[in-house]
Amino acid sequence: MVCPHDPGLAGLCLSLLCALAMAVRADPSQDAGLRSDLLRLSHRRIFFGHQSVGMNLLDGVREIAGRYPDVPFRVIEAPAGAELPEGSLAHAYMTENGKPGLKLENFDRALSSGIGSVVDVAFVKFCYIDFSSMTDVPRLFARYQATLSELRARYPRIVFVHVTAPLTTVQGGPKAALKRLLGRAPAGVAENAKREEFNELLRRTYQGKEPVFDLARLESTEPDGRRELHEWNGGKVPALLAANSDDGGHLNDKARLRFARELIALLAALPQVP
Repeated sequence: MVCPHDPGLAGLCLSLLCALAMAVRADPSQDAGLRSDLLRLSHRRIFFGHQSVGMNLLDGVREIAGRYPDVPFRVIEAPAGAELPEGSLAHAYMTENGKPGLKLENFDRALSSGIGSVVDVAFVKFCYIDFSSMTDVPRLFARYQATLSELRARYPRIVFVHVTAPLTTVQGGPKAALKRLLGRAPAGVAENAKREEFNELLRRTYQGKEPVFDLARLESTEPDGRRELHEWNGGKVPALLAANSDDGGHLNDKARLRFARELIALLAALPQVP
């Protein structure tokens, strides 16, 4: 850009140059690490079974990938059969909410439809609504573990990623304080306790041995590392930070982009499948 000698116009040019420089720094395409991760994913075929919070994550991945039109990696709906192009994160809804056992059956069925013969990476995620204060967590986790073991034996080339169950926010204010005085749990505490029980079993079983995407920890952790924890029954129960959600359960725009970046990094770091 050639600026004139007029002081006013020169100042305008300087402002434009500064704005241009800031735009270049803010351009996601300048993130070499992210570009490198997406390039690695452009050589993989991934399948993800999920419900609404999973869709929040995928919306974030789709938005990030869309900023790199030259990198052939896209989020798509899972096709029928075994046709899946390289550079795809294919996804499908696992019905139905409130029935996690059925979701595991549908994940198995989706892989058996043909897609299991071509994907390099696969994972399924439960929803927060799959857990209530009455959930038999040991039984559910045993079923999850058995399903994943069977799938791993059937599809030895697939890398299976484990995802912790998402959390919800916890009721606050005078009503919550009154409930505590009466020995009752504020809304969200007992349910999150069950989710965390499942998540701890998942972490202890797979962390350091197989890939784990710890969505619950991301949801409950401040940028400075502090966690949203609520005391209940002698323990501390994590909760979704209000800053990460607009409705107490799903991810808002800021959170879905941040968590999607973490998911991309984890998937890109997986060993290349021969």
